[in-house]
Amino acid sequence: MAELDMEDAPVLASPTSQLQSELEDGVQLLNNETTTPSTNGNHANILSNGKSRAPITVSKPIPYTFDLGHLLCNDTNPIPQNPTQADLTAIARDCAQSLLNQLLTTCPITSTPEGVHLTLPTPTTPLPREKNIPPPKEETTWEKFAKKKGIQSKKRVGNKVYDDATGEWVPKWGFGGKNKGTEDSWLVEVDGEKEQREGKADDGRRDSRAERKMVVKRQERREKGNERRAVKNGN
Repeated sequence: MAELDMEDAPVLASPTSQLQSELEDGVQLLNNETTTPSTNGNHANILSNGKSRAPITVSKPIPYTFDLGHLLCNDTNPIPQNPTQADLTAIARDCAQSLLNQLLTTCPITSTPEGVHLTLPTPTTPLPREKNIPPPKEETTWEKFAKKKGIQSKKRVGNKVYDDATGEWVPKWGFGGKNKGTEDSWLVEVDGEKEQREGKADDGRRDSRAERKMVVKRQERREKGNERRAVKNGN
């Protein structure tokens, strides 16, 4: 077996150092196009060859506060009077550098085949709504009546009821529904008294169908009336 020379073996970087290197490369590209204040208060140009570089550590009289969940850095330090563009750029660079330092030192970092991932904490700063709060819906006639009488709404148990004749669970409405009664029955009892009273043959299927359609039409009239009242009250 061939022996492996440990001196020639590649050294694997940790996720933290790998992410730190990638972020520093990005900051270096940003620094090549900006200016930062030096210790004596003047602004020193950051050369593109990387010889001069802004410090990684940032110290301010008033410490920054962070909301890492929103990638937010709050800087309450006063801004100089009549600041120049270079002053504002330097302040923004310090905030960005402090935010990166806080992310790398407090957030868990993991390495995956897709790359290095940094897990952000739960945000703590509440954000405003994008749209206004919708107005409350106006109560329907039934809701007003139920509130006045103290009627509690019943929890729906589904669209199935037990049919004692067939011993099966059938729908309440629709195809094969329980509300159709004897419409689909192969045998219908004849009401002899009704035949004598009306003087014509009794048809239970026809009467059941007509009664069901009458109930549907009555419900449709109620719904249209509710809609008209809602439009009238809305105007």
